[in-house]
Order: sequence, then C-alpha cells, then structure tokens
Amino acid sequence: MTDTTLSDHVVLVTGAANGIGAAVAKAYAASGATLILLDKDVSGLEATYDAIYPAYAKPAIYPLDLKGAGVNDYAEMIATITSHFGRLDTLIHCAATLGQLAPFEHQDPQAWAETLHINLTAPFLLTQACLPLMKKQTQATILFTTDEHKDKAYWSGYGIGKAGIEALVKQLQDEFEAQGHIQVHCIDPGQVQSQLFSQAFPALNPNDFPLPDAATSPYLAKLKAN
Repeated sequence: MTDTTLSDHVVLVTGAANGIGAAVAKAYAASGATLILLDKDVSGLEATYDAIYPAYAKPAIYPLDLKGAGVNDYAEMIATITSHFGRLDTLIHCAATLGQLAPFEHQDPQAWAETLHINLTAPFLLTQACLPLMKKQTQATILFTTDEHKDKAYWSGYGIGKAGIEALVKQLQDEFEAQGHIQVHCIDPGQVQSQLFSQAFPALNPNDFPLPDAATSPYLAKLKAN
C-alpha cells in the first residue's frame, strides 16, 4: 500500500547526492512528499533522482555549491522554488564537509574558515532565505543535523560548526515558540556508512556500521509528529 502521509508536502533536502541526505530524501519520497534535491554533486543528485522517480513523485534537482553560494544565490533559489511549487513545508539540512582534522596548533586557517562556512554559515543563510515562504504554511519544519564529535579533540572547524548548529537550533526554537507553527529540531543520526565517515575514520571498516537508510527514522518522526 502506498504511503501518502506527506503527499501535500514540499521538502528541500541539502546534501541529497549521497549518504544521509540521499537516504532521507528517498524516505520522504516514499512517504509521498515532493522533494527538492540540493547538492553540488550533480551525478549524485541524478542517482538520487533515479532512485525516487518514477516509483514516487517526481523530484526537482537544484545544484548548488554551499562553499561559494551567497545571499543572492539563496534568493534566486527560493524564487525558483516559489515559482515551481508555490510552497515549502520542510527544510532538512544534511550537507556537511569534514574539512581538516588536526591538533589546534596545526589547523589551517583557510580550511577552518571554509569548513565553518559550509557547516554553519551556509545553513544559516539558506534557512533565512527559506523562512518567509515557510511561514506561509500552517505548519512547517526545519531539521538540522548534528554530530556527537562537536566538542572532541582534533575535530576543528567541523566540530565547532556542529556546536554552532545546536546553539542556532535553540535560538530558533525560542524565537518561534510563540508563533507555534514552525518547528525546529536537531538530529544526531549516529555513525553510518558515508563518505564523511570514511574520511573521518579511514582505519575502520565501514561495513561494520549501518547503511544511511538506518538513520532516516528520526527525520521522519519529527515531521509526522507535528
């Protein structure tokens, strides 16, 4: 039996070319949602697209490199979403970059800045751009992805970025509490097989860890609970 729980939802997922982002996009599509797939990896986006359509609603592909995107790029993106869909119900942040893992005194300033931008500033800019359209919905949800390694030694800009994400989520929850119709949550999906995991732990066998599909339940649960 086809799941149509989210058939009236338009969902934007970043990092949708692979890993947890791709798995979350597929899970939402299987629940009836219409997906907008955002990533810099076009071939990966096309693979996610092929995994969704024609089995489920036809998704849209939006290639964008968060490293170089600025305010105008996000404004153009939201204008395109508004033109094609007229709404945005859910924003899911899965895009991330590991950057450089190193002792503090050996961390490269440029790598630090780029990693912090992709993992913290880009989600801020994207969320800010999407918010006016999301506020038009009776109920809207923003989901951020965090990591338990946010305050561990050697995790550099990646860890600080995730710590910042958790602080940003708390700020948004406080700001939106009185409005009532925008829910904001932070999810730690744990360790799964992904490019980022392999980069962070090259000595570990990825086959000893679950596939990204195993991490999708919390992302679905937060939305279906609203």
